[in-house]
Amino acid sequence: MKNITRIALSCMLGLGAVIPMQAQQVHGFVHEQSKASDYVWPTDKEVLNKLDQWQDQKFGVLLHWGLYSVPGIVESWSICSEDVDWIPRDASMSYVDYKKWYFGLKDKFNPVKFDPQQWAEVMQDAGMKYVIFTTKHHDGFCMFDSKYTDFSIAHGAFKNDPRKNVAYHVFDAFRNKGFMIGCYFSKPDWHCEWYWNPYYATPNRRENYKRDQHPDWWKNYVHFTQNQLDELMTDYGSFDILWLDGGWVTGDDINLDGVLEKARKTHPGLISVDRSIRGKNENYQTPERGIPETQLNYPWESCITLSNDWGWVPNAPYKSSEKVIATLAEIVAKGGCYVLGVGPTPEGIIEQPVVERLHKVGEWLRKNGEAIYSTRTTPVYHDGNTWFTANKDGETLYAIYTVNDGEQLPATITWKGNVPKGKMVLLANGKKVKYRCDGDQVTVTVPKGLAAESLAFRFKIEK
Repeated sequence: MKNITRIALSCMLGLGAVIPMQAQQVHGFVHEQSKASDYVWPTDKEVLNKLDQWQDQKFGVLLHWGLYSVPGIVESWSICSEDVDWIPRDASMSYVDYKKWYFGLKDKFNPVKFDPQQWAEVMQDAGMKYVIFTTKHHDGFCMFDSKYTDFSIAHGAFKNDPRKNVAYHVFDAFRNKGFMIGCYFSKPDWHCEWYWNPYYATPNRRENYKRDQHPDWWKNYVHFTQNQLDELMTDYGSFDILWLDGGWVTGDDINLDGVLEKARKTHPGLISVDRSIRGKNENYQTPERGIPETQLNYPWESCITLSNDWGWVPNAPYKSSEKVIATLAEIVAKGGCYVLGVGPTPEGIIEQPVVERLHKVGEWLRKNGEAIYSTRTTPVYHDGNTWFTANKDGETLYAIYTVNDGEQLPATITWKGNVPKGKMVLLANGKKVKYRCDGDQVTVTVPKGLAAESLAFRFKIEK
């Protein structure tokens, strides 16, 4: 792992190994992030244009909501029988009984307070610009009214609610707020008989039979998967991103080329994120729970949870607003986008501690977003707690000084490189600030009376 260091493992999405933002007690397995040398630039001009538009957004939300939300446990993985300590389950039940209990949550998942409008308003207030919603996680439970299975929220306890086709209403609410729209879909499906066939035991995350001995089973699974992707891409409005998880099933396994060819006729420029599968259908890379060590000048997105889990869990230890802001500054300075993992409650709302933290992030972005949105990288991108971004002209730079929780602002901020010419402005109030230059060292005088929060400065540099 040349570019990435793993410090902690995570509740698995099937994501890439990364530097975590902080040591935290989490469980999980991660795929290694694709290497820089593995990135393949798209040749489709519409995809390139869509990627450029997506790179302007910088900040999004990844919403995990499913059966696992009902008891507030790790998403899907407790029904996988692999013997590792990050897959927890009730030790009082046999594995077979546990799976029956878990799948039976379909008849208890009744989110009567489901309010996608609230979700969209909270995320818009936070300054987020794109959304990725889990239409189906590895457990196979569909958050949309699929024609190809009744294992969905539309056929469980919520079936008589007019909002039962949950994904449709989620996408619609965010689309109405001007968000770019991403559809998360798990290629593996542990509920489907053509993936985990009931004739055999389920020893691990993979299909539980040999494809060459049961080619008809695998053919049925491929058709099932393609059909579900087709109905999502056909019946649920316009999409910008197809975000495919579960990298032990590859795009080649399900003929993703054919799926994308058809989908892009309806969704021109659709971004394909075949996560951790190196090649032409991984249009951007997805390091998990942290940030690459160095700046990467191709499309990528850090996926980091607001709590320690992707879905909702009770009494979650949420990260502070300042932590989110500092993380965003670092990711953007290194060339990436930041998708924040948030789990709605079993009742179907975003809980108040999340609302409060995200509101503070949004307040900061309303004052300082110029240093984040629609920016690109600059060669000197980091010095201490200061991160640098650039306007697309490359002449206007932004310095973002990040503070840690409980830290007071210093009297001065110093960095090397990115020497300003002319005036420097504090974005929070639009006022000029004093600075001096000693060779390539820049020292900025911090105005008195400012709140103890991250600061962003705008200035020009010599080309």
